[in-house]
Amino acid sequence: MNTALRAIPRAPGRLPLLGHVVPLLRRPLDFMQSLRSTGDLVRVDVGTLPIYFVTSADLTHELLVTKARNVDKGRFFVRARVLVGDSLPTAPSHIHRPHRRLMQPAFHRERIAEYARVMADRATAMAEGWSARQTIAVDEELAEFSVGTLAETMFSTDISRPAAVAVRRDVPILLKTALLRAVTPRLLDRLPIPANRKFDAAATRLRKVIDDVVAASREHEDPEANDLLSMLLAARDSDTGEALSDREVRDELVAIMFAGTETTASTLSWTFHELATHPEVEDRLLAEIESVVGDRPVTFEDVPKLEYMDQVLREVSRMHSVPLLMRRVTTPVELGGAELPVGTEIAFSLYALHRDGRLYEDPERFDPDRWLPERRQGRPREDYIPFGSGNRKCIGDGFAWAEIVITLATVLARWRLEPLPEHSVKEVASAVAHPDRLPMRVMPRTARV
Repeated sequence: MNTALRAIPRAPGRLPLLGHVVPLLRRPLDFMQSLRSTGDLVRVDVGTLPIYFVTSADLTHELLVTKARNVDKGRFFVRARVLVGDSLPTAPSHIHRPHRRLMQPAFHRERIAEYARVMADRATAMAEGWSARQTIAVDEELAEFSVGTLAETMFSTDISRPAAVAVRRDVPILLKTALLRAVTPRLLDRLPIPANRKFDAAATRLRKVIDDVVAASREHEDPEANDLLSMLLAARDSDTGEALSDREVRDELVAIMFAGTETTASTLSWTFHELATHPEVEDRLLAEIESVVGDRPVTFEDVPKLEYMDQVLREVSRMHSVPLLMRRVTTPVELGGAELPVGTEIAFSLYALHRDGRLYEDPERFDPDRWLPERRQGRPREDYIPFGSGNRKCIGDGFAWAEIVITLATVLARWRLEPLPEHSVKEVASAVAHPDRLPMRVMPRTARV
């Protein structure tokens, strides 16, 4: 090991052979937050593999933006490649750039406006399916909602209905083990334990059904279809005229499912939880919804007008961000005063970054007013990056934000979700930081006293 790497401080609590696997698995969110007290660049050992955690906003920006050419997707994404191939989240740079350019039109504002009608219709149907004083598992309800909404925008034709069913069934199974597989040795994947068997079966089923649907859709192309699958099949690179292969379409669709379901469901769940414990915020939000939307259905045009909603969601996204992302050095790079050689694994936690007391006053407190324009003025952009930054920023951020806003405005106009006093919500790390369970009671708006 070179001198520079030896000089990087190592996180406390390392065990022989295991390294820091135990705290990473037992209390990942606390552990990743604790690293900043050791330094801006900290060594963490996953078994015998050293991973260097970036813990400051400046170094994170350097990694993702100014020195992005020196790194590519790391271990977390390489482990996901078995499922999503070389899709946008996992692809090396030479594949990522042309694929992103080819897919970008599917996420333009005009397309999202069309998807918004599906979002609003499904949110209305979900809210109308509840009854007064009913207890619902909010986290499960919203997971089903987000998967179903994404499936309907991706697969709108009758020929692709089996894929929509497979998405609802298998994506939740795959998401549960995503973070676990990133921080454990690859050899553990082969153990015949229930979690591995379920993961392998779900992955096989999902790939197979989407392969079948892509092939069938290619054979029976519908020029009137406006779903995401049809757009990807028809897309052509503006420079080369090349199209995506069937396998590439499959991989991109599976990747979008991962990126577009748990994040949306988790953000919605945490928002209902925070509103229930901060009634003054909910009152302000409801007043804004009544002023902007009134009694009509929520539309895409309403999204930018709901300014306090934007503040609330920024705060929820700050407090409950992605726990772990990674990069791998492809060209020697200097970072945090250390020369990192090719192959070095670098990790960063948006969850820890957004709860850094050096960036946010009283970071554990839920405070939507910290996003007032006058309080945001002068804050560096790199201090808040819920969808990532640089050339790897999430392509579907506008889609997700519109879905979250439309869903919240639709549900809140009809119902108040009340926490159950006997239940204490715990935060769990997976692909995102989500609530372990969120049972809540549905209360009509008129019942508030």
